[in-house]
Amino acid sequence: MEVLRPDDAPSFLRLAGPLLERDEARNQLPLGIAGTLSEHPDTYDLVWFWVVVHQGAPVAAALRTEPYNLVLADPSSRSALDALLEAIIQDDAALPGVVGNLPHIGTAASILSTATRRESEIALAQGVYELTAVREVPRVPGTARAATPEDRELLIAWLTAFSYEALPQPDHDLARLEQTLDTRFSSEGAGFWLWEDEGRPVSFSGYSGPTPTGIRIGPVYTPPPHRRRGYATSLVAEQSRWLLERGHSSCFLFTDLSNPTSNSIYAAIGYRRVCESMEYRFRDA
Repeated sequence: MEVLRPDDAPSFLRLAGPLLERDEARNQLPLGIAGTLSEHPDTYDLVWFWVVVHQGAPVAAALRTEPYNLVLADPSSRSALDALLEAIIQDDAALPGVVGNLPHIGTAASILSTATRRESEIALAQGVYELTAVREVPRVPGTARAATPEDRELLIAWLTAFSYEALPQPDHDLARLEQTLDTRFSSEGAGFWLWEDEGRPVSFSGYSGPTPTGIRIGPVYTPPPHRRRGYATSLVAEQSRWLLERGHSSCFLFTDLSNPTSNSIYAAIGYRRVCESMEYRFRDA
């Protein structure tokens, strides 16, 4: 097996594409991150790519954008995963954590933490969902609209609240908040929607990370005073329908498995759980 280290996202997708596209739903995160980097190569200051090739075909792949965790694609075999992790340990032993799907993510986290003499702990357990058709959901008061740069201050406030409420390490995202908004407002494959009731925004939902045939929904956030009224359900349903009508075959999203409300909401819209994903964080023993 040979480990390749592509210089940029287009090269990574060209080499790893046949592996990642076998199951876009399970590999939506590396596909989506690489897709965004192909359109906006200056999004991150430092990016690593790895692709393991065997007999001319990709068998394992991963990427990392500083300062975030390593993102693993589904490998073809344990031997391919071992070759990939050996290269990652050699190149990036200080990586803060790793994200990937069951069943291989636990093995990967154990190997990485042992090799770097650190302990690993689960920071977040998520469900990985796919939707190909939107179910009818009860209509609630209000309408959806695309967010514009005039909504910037509102989005900053709500994204900040979402980060502190839902993310295990919010500081990374908050430090890049302005850049994230600039990237989404300037991208064809990313943006935000708002649900408004009587002209007042009450919920938002983002989309980004296009894959060859799909796109990822998120983040989704409703401020506490407006929850349990169906706003997020209606918004995500309408946004998902719009994205499918634009030509995407699937919409993807991640949910926190500890939040039964969000998991039931998305299932009602038509999202189907395809696997579970774990985020492991490393710390000094």
